[in-house]
Amino acid sequence: MTEFFQPNQQEKAFLVGVTVKGSRPLLSVRESLKELALLADTAGMIVTGQATQTVNHIDPSTFIGTGKVEEIKESLIELETNIVIFDDELSPRHQRELERRFGENIKIIDRSTLILDIFAQHARTREGALQVELAQYEYRLPRLTRLWTHLARQAGGSGSKAGVGLRGPGETQLEVDKREIGRKIAKLKEEIELVRMQRNQHRRQRTKSGIPIIALVGYTNAGKSTLLKTITGSDVYIADQLFATLDPTTRRFELPSSRQVLLTDTVGFIQKLPTTLITAFRATLEEIAEADLILHVVDASHPNVLQHIEAVEDTLAELDVIHIPKLLVWNKIDNLKNGIYPPETDMDEYISQVYISAKKNVGIAELLEAIEQALVMNMRLVRLLIPYERGELISQLFNVANVESQEHTNDGVILTVQLPIAIKYQYQEFQLEG
Repeated sequence: MTEFFQPNQQEKAFLVGVTVKGSRPLLSVRESLKELALLADTAGMIVTGQATQTVNHIDPSTFIGTGKVEEIKESLIELETNIVIFDDELSPRHQRELERRFGENIKIIDRSTLILDIFAQHARTREGALQVELAQYEYRLPRLTRLWTHLARQAGGSGSKAGVGLRGPGETQLEVDKREIGRKIAKLKEEIELVRMQRNQHRRQRTKSGIPIIALVGYTNAGKSTLLKTITGSDVYIADQLFATLDPTTRRFELPSSRQVLLTDTVGFIQKLPTTLITAFRATLEEIAEADLILHVVDASHPNVLQHIEAVEDTLAELDVIHIPKLLVWNKIDNLKNGIYPPETDMDEYISQVYISAKKNVGIAELLEAIEQALVMNMRLVRLLIPYERGELISQLFNVANVESQEHTNDGVILTVQLPIAIKYQYQEFQLEG
């Protein structure tokens, strides 16, 4: 079985970007190749050069046209480079033809393959590894034909001398490999479904406890993990690189009102994120779907920050979580040049916008206040009569709700509380009318 692409630090990469006339990509080809160079660096490769091509349409055979292929081949020889990375996803046909034209000593990969490899390097838990492996196999399966040029290897045999039941073309190695990958995909899906069931069980327990869940989302390297560490004080892995963390991290902390909440960091997004990854990571991304509030963290100092916001919003729409209230958190304001802030986006998408530096601990108090206000918007004022023998409920309410007043009576304690809508039904039997 041919192994997945695995770069090492000795490998050199040449980048290729294409602009189709009339198209309106999220990033210009120049900016997109900058991002691709960062991805290559994260994967441990050295970028030696790049080429761009503007075309009326994608060449059905070579993607970039025969002339450009020959031009790049000359550059590879001059730069002693053995990998070509295309900034767009290549079809199986393009992959096969490009490999034939460039020759067996040159690896041809695309942006999706590179991202999948980075995910494989950075998955630190069994769950993350399962999801990445599934995405790799599902991406590789339709492209498997390019890996085998020797289809003469037969499992059965042909001709008149073959035994009964074995006559005919037999089974090619390609078919064997495809069936084996199909089995692995089915097995991985079973294991991931078990993980998904366990996550659902944990989520039900959290919902029952009434502790609000806040999901951190954002473009990769926007500073989500740094913000998680700053707010909760927990020790989480932080690195200034793309996709430094993949596995979700959840930490409990108290808001200034002493109300407890759960803060969950999720995988960073990026433009042209492979659909196989979104599918494979759906169990993890369901954490976002179950959140009471989303903090969309952005790098305010990045020149393409508005495009990054759009890329994340597109992914959130694909996950069908646009109904969950959101705060827009402009991070890394300490890196802004001359104190110039990027233009504010349409406020219709967000409850409010907050400017912070998670690294410098600037604006965190304002962010926590904005979180408090957002959660209150998702609550309803109720009066509850809690019997004295159910004292554990009183302690629970102080953790999951805003208790505005309490009054001791002969029958129990009357509490006036702002209660999250999601758990209001749990206290229905204790609710007083009016």
